[in-house]
Amino acid sequence: MSKGSMMHYLPVIEAAELDGKLAELQARHPKLGVCALLPEAEKDKVGLVQAACSGRGVPLVGAIFPALIQDGHFRTSGVWLLCFREMPYFKLYDNLPTDVVEASQVAEKIAGELREQIDHNPDVTLFMLFDAMVPNIGTLLDDLYLHLANRVHYAGANAGSETFQPMPCLFDGVRVVQNGVLLMLLTSHKGAILEHGYHTNPHTSYATSTNGNCISQIDWQPAFKVYQELVREHYGEEVTAENFYQYGVHFPFGIVRANHHVVVRIPVMLAEDGSLFCVGEVPANSVLTLLKAPTVRTVETLHNLTEGLKTLNGDISDAELMLFYCAGRRLHLGVEMATAELEAFAGLAQAAQIAGALSLGEIGGSTVHGYPLFHNATLVAARW
Repeated sequence: MSKGSMMHYLPVIEAAELDGKLAELQARHPKLGVCALLPEAEKDKVGLVQAACSGRGVPLVGAIFPALIQDGHFRTSGVWLLCFREMPYFKLYDNLPTDVVEASQVAEKIAGELREQIDHNPDVTLFMLFDAMVPNIGTLLDDLYLHLANRVHYAGANAGSETFQPMPCLFDGVRVVQNGVLLMLLTSHKGAILEHGYHTNPHTSYATSTNGNCISQIDWQPAFKVYQELVREHYGEEVTAENFYQYGVHFPFGIVRANHHVVVRIPVMLAEDGSLFCVGEVPANSVLTLLKAPTVRTVETLHNLTEGLKTLNGDISDAELMLFYCAGRRLHLGVEMATAELEAFAGLAQAAQIAGALSLGEIGGSTVHGYPLFHNATLVAARW
């Protein structure tokens, strides 16, 4: 790690070590700002990080994730201090509304506040960390794009618990909140690259009855009944109500968009009436296809991710990169293969350092005009 590094992993979160590291960084960068990433197992240490930053007058934002990514591995201890030479504009919102009208009004208000901060720099990234329990992230992204369009690049990830139990997971220097979003405007930043590598099954169905992230009917039949039939027909496996939680992550849906881009949706909950709940919204009448682990093409995925970063940023061999890796993807592939993907990406990128977290959904631009989409099962990477 070079002296000019802006990414610092502390394996143990202690007041003295935090203060020492902040003092060292602040001596080099008097206007220092910090984005801290903590694993869920260290959630009780947020107060220590807040106190250390407050004591040094260092602006702080951050989030809690299921695990961190460091040195090609998933870590459940320590903290990443992702530093800025000068803190960018940020805003932390809590208790986002789910009502359609209220959510639209909030998105319009947020977009108005962001527009005031965006100058004529063409490379501004709106970096978003959502609480994964916010049920209408896709709609909020649609509304933000309606007001901001291509003024910014869009990137982000979801924080929270891998158990999908509610918990405060976003913070600034004084608050820890839930059901919210942390927004940052990264200037002179060209955005992120997002890839999943799933290839579609040629058979498609229609989500004929949905409500947010709930699919009630597929092809006008109970969703779970059709899901069982599709898994049986295409992959020869029997999914039941009893083993659904074991199998669901291995057979996610793909929403096939008009440009043939596939957005992955992992079913994580089965209701008594046969409805399926996914991580992320499923618009009514979406074209669905069923995906499976062996169809993930790791080499292609990592090549596209690396080449995309080079296309955006030029040579990245000396760069510090931020990486978010979907927890659903890790469940889908298994820890061994997921770790192998982290190691392979590090080998391909040859970056100075890669920092990040295991996320619960990812945000990136589509292949057409940078429209922001909320994904599951992806890797999203950017230059820090």
